[in-house]
Amino acid sequence: MIQDLCIIMLTAGITSLLFKLLKQPVVLGYIVAGMLVGPHVLGESWINNEENAETWGEIGVLFLLFSLGLEFSFKKLIKVGSTAVIGAGVIVVGMMVTGMATAYLLGWNSMNAIFLGGMLCMSSTTIVFKAIEEAGLRSHRFAGVCFGILIVEDLFAVVLMVLLTSIAVKNEFEGKELLWQVGKLVMYIALWFVLGITLIPTFLKKFEKHLNDETLTIFSIGLCLGMVLLAVQAGFSSALGAFVMGSVLAETIDAERIEYLVQPMKNIFGSIFFVSVGMMIDPALLLQYWLPITIITLVVIFGQIIFGSLGTLLSGQPLRVALQTGFSLVQIGEFAFIIASLGQNLHVTDSSLYPIVVAVSVITTFLTPYIMKLAYPTLTFLENHMSESTKKMLDSYTEKRQNKSSESHKWASPAVRILKLIFLHIAMAPGINQFLRLFNENLYARERLAESKRGLEREVEDSLISLEMNIAEVVVPQNSAFAGKALKDLSIRNITGANIVRIIRGGININIPGGNHRLYPGDRIILAGSDTDVAAFQKMLETSLAPTEEDPVNTNIVLDNFTITADSPLCGKSIIKSGIREKGNCIVMGLVRPSEDFYTNPDPNLIIQEDDIIIVAGEKQKMQDFFSQAAVSNPRMWS
Repeated sequence: MIQDLCIIMLTAGITSLLFKLLKQPVVLGYIVAGMLVGPHVLGESWINNEENAETWGEIGVLFLLFSLGLEFSFKKLIKVGSTAVIGAGVIVVGMMVTGMATAYLLGWNSMNAIFLGGMLCMSSTTIVFKAIEEAGLRSHRFAGVCFGILIVEDLFAVVLMVLLTSIAVKNEFEGKELLWQVGKLVMYIALWFVLGITLIPTFLKKFEKHLNDETLTIFSIGLCLGMVLLAVQAGFSSALGAFVMGSVLAETIDAERIEYLVQPMKNIFGSIFFVSVGMMIDPALLLQYWLPITIITLVVIFGQIIFGSLGTLLSGQPLRVALQTGFSLVQIGEFAFIIASLGQNLHVTDSSLYPIVVAVSVITTFLTPYIMKLAYPTLTFLENHMSESTKKMLDSYTEKRQNKSSESHKWASPAVRILKLIFLHIAMAPGINQFLRLFNENLYARERLAESKRGLEREVEDSLISLEMNIAEVVVPQNSAFAGKALKDLSIRNITGANIVRIIRGGININIPGGNHRLYPGDRIILAGSDTDVAAFQKMLETSLAPTEEDPVNTNIVLDNFTITADSPLCGKSIIKSGIREKGNCIVMGLVRPSEDFYTNPDPNLIIQEDDIIIVAGEKQKMQDFFSQAAVSNPRMWS
């Protein structure tokens, strides 16, 4: 078993490093590693016991979905509003129908068609955000839209896995069974969400002083595996249990810390999962099924562009944001593998479907960064060939949708408060009332903490977004040339078009800073402007970075000592007038006289004499350069 794990991890490490150098997603490297150690490429498997790899892969799925749950939040789903729901709804329905139609055209049976439709209707959260981040587009408005759509798709994927399992077991689709499974799922999630939010944060808060990183990691994983067992006992998949516990912990104030602590385990077991996926790929089958692979790849790319752009446009977003969103969702990823594995384990899909879907995922993932770059040329083409009446119609529709969304937000909050009051009046029993109070307090604890650290008031941010303005936060690097300069000297607004609306320095907020305000390293800058304005500022900030030292060893602070000779220009001068501090960039820590007198932190007016040993602290190279010019010897007292 150790030998198998060693082979898997070394191969995955080498291939992922290679793909990093090629600037490709490391997920592809893991899949290639699986193909290499599997039985299909080199004639025989390098793994003695493939069942071990599959078991580790199943654990990888749990950690992937647990981590996905930590990034998920039901409150986030409410906040992203109609844009995410409409956008994801159009994509899911459109791609589900298109995927099933494609399968029927290829001559596949109904079960293969249903599973294929499920695999094609969800984009990869990991790949989308990695591509957006590497392209420097994280602060652009469409990135938030993509995130909202992916949240809804992830939630649908969890529901879909439950429904597909039910359909696969009975080999038929029943309306009553569908309603029962959905109702059962909702009750399960609601029950454990309420209990989890009420009890777990309270426990974490009570034992906060004793929860170091090690204890919190073990406790979180224990909760995850415990929920996995409960989900299996309730008739659901183990993946659902991991996702539910992740989403519960996502509402706690320790969510980011838990996500950080679990990340290494997710990376380890997640890589094994993708390696196990690669082990199942037979290149001969890929050549044999090149036609369906090509067709499905084109369906995914063009389908996601069309339905993604259409859904985002229907939700009230501008054409630019709609196209950027559609062109970013052109791949299938993690859930496609998981659903494909589900079909294989239940023995309801053909063995060829798995490698076909994996091949499609690999191709679309590889093409994602390049397809994203086509959004702007497509926008330019459409604007140049679009009639004025069509442009006015789109602008009018966008404005109406945004106004309607703003109005819905105005009454949504009072409506929620009224429902809470009604609910609390119904549940007036002391025990239930205490339970609900604790639930409400824990549910919004993370949000209250985040609001106290926000760089901009939410009302201000919402008003700027409605005016097509983007909000972004950047940090002034330590080696930026901006540090110490006044805003009026930087001319940020004239050069980039972006406006600095707040500077956060430690616990101090400087709102609407004037031209005389200066920037310092570590300042958090809140910007308002268009996507282009923000990108221009980020580029301006990047070009302001000073080059790093080539020899960091010589820039470290060290202790050294030098002996004053008779012909040294330092001899006969006081310490303060010697220039040691200014020219040598160091501090005199001590002075040893031949008479064995020792001065700690000597008086600046002390006269330096022949044969004095001066002990200094500073940068190694600068000290040596100064004292070599001062004609002193370097006896190395402590060498």
